[in-house]
Amino acid sequence: MDLKQYIGVTEGFPKPGISWKDISPLLACPEAFQEAINRMADWAADKKPTLIIGPESRGFVFGAPLAYKMGIPFAMARKKGKLPGKTYAVKYALEYGVDELEVSSTAIKEGDRALLIDDLMATGGTFRAMKEICEAAGVEIVGAITAIELTDLNGRAVLDIPYESLIKYNH
Repeated sequence: MDLKQYIGVTEGFPKPGISWKDISPLLACPEAFQEAINRMADWAADKKPTLIIGPESRGFVFGAPLAYKMGIPFAMARKKGKLPGKTYAVKYALEYGVDELEVSSTAIKEGDRALLIDDLMATGGTFRAMKEICEAAGVEIVGAITAIELTDLNGRAVLDIPYESLIKYNH
């Protein structure tokens, strides 16, 4: 199945020069969404993760069903101030701004083997932030996966871990 046919593209959104990749059509087609999750699970299986970590909000869309399929926990990387109690936190740069991610200290533990997931890889800032959180918690990162990769932004270069994407665009 060609998953790329289930991605909408809107030029100039959210600002001129950006080409928005919309996962809504993929999510609207159960067969395509199941195929995406199955491919992610197949790729991740030999990495033997014990935990999946994904950022708010579209990382949740792929991370939670993948964790369910693999029978392992899912940890939410939330925006600053959305989690109570002790958290691991890091600030990071986006293609068009700065943000901060936090993960609850009860959601990850030393010795976990984490698979990082998000809907899209652009410059790699979000993955770098999740990686820093994992390192601070003593979590081993076994790989990273996305539905979409913007190859010309070379985000995969910031990772020194196995990485895969299902769909590739040249920005």
